[in-house]
Amino acid sequence: MPTHAIASNTKSTRLFALYQCLPRSEADAMSLTELMVGYGDNPDNFANERKNLENDLIALNQVFNDIFYSEALVRVPAWGKNISGQTARFYIEPSFSIDIINERTVFFWEMLDKYTANYLPISFKQSITDKLTQLGRQNKNNFHQSKLGKWQDYLITLPSIVQAPTLKNDVMASIHQALLNRLQLKISYQNKWHGSSAERVIYPKGLIFIDNMIYLTGFNPTDDHIDDEVLLEAHRNFAVNRITEAGVIDKIVPDWVGRDSLSLQYLRKRGKLEPTDNAQIKLILKVQKYACQHLYERPLSQDQQITMIDGTWNQVSATVANTKRLQDWLVSMSQLAVVIEPSELKTLILERLQSALALYKN
Repeated sequence: MPTHAIASNTKSTRLFALYQCLPRSEADAMSLTELMVGYGDNPDNFANERKNLENDLIALNQVFNDIFYSEALVRVPAWGKNISGQTARFYIEPSFSIDIINERTVFFWEMLDKYTANYLPISFKQSITDKLTQLGRQNKNNFHQSKLGKWQDYLITLPSIVQAPTLKNDVMASIHQALLNRLQLKISYQNKWHGSSAERVIYPKGLIFIDNMIYLTGFNPTDDHIDDEVLLEAHRNFAVNRITEAGVIDKIVPDWVGRDSLSLQYLRKRGKLEPTDNAQIKLILKVQKYACQHLYERPLSQDQQITMIDGTWNQVSATVANTKRLQDWLVSMSQLAVVIEPSELKTLILERLQSALALYKN
């Protein structure tokens, strides 16, 4: 509570101070007597100040209802019910905040809704829709009249070719709990090519978003070691949609899991967060000139260089990770680009193209 009495201020200031001081959970709900400790400090005027506190709570509840269309200020027993000798207690719903009422925040949620329309699973998407519904009740007219609000009429997101897989809410909840509390996780995992699930314990490290797939990255249980290379042998990635069950184990993950040298950024640089044959390669391509234009706009790497070979072909060089996604992209370029180096990658792409050609010929 404030260091000076709330009761000595004007009504608008008192309401704002009350909003800040009220507890944010039902477990911490406070009675009028408890609130009076910080509200009034004049023993000669205690009765009047206590009555003012009651009136201020009623007024604050009215403000939330009239302006925010929210019943955020909760009274137990509920507003309008006879207390009948009970001690009324008050708290503010933890999810409520007056800070969310501004057009930039609403714009953020509107754009997030459009961007993730065909990216996140339905259960995740619903939480964004619920948030927009809440914001819409609070500030709908003002937002849609604003400059930011008018943008939504000019934006649309087209769906992905393949939709995001279904995720289990209880599995995601367990993963979140384990990550945020640095706890071990027991999962039942269904391998891609097997029908049955196998149980395993892992030390979770983080979540990876690749296109519209989500992966859990972590380590198999292993002893600490001074050499990170030894620990990296226990590193694994798991497609979250193939985790059929997940439960948090009440055991802290070992300290070595939190090493800076095993951070998500480090694992990414080492090529551990997606299928890869090598961490980095020097890629040299021969690309048809007209098809090369998008590589000026969206380069393969920071060090990409494009030089003209003749009127038809350009040469593109870039330092990149030799990932499955890179190989898929090179296959998709088919008649538009040829891998020159490295020779191993050229052979791999050629084999994939020949296999595809054989399928079409048959």
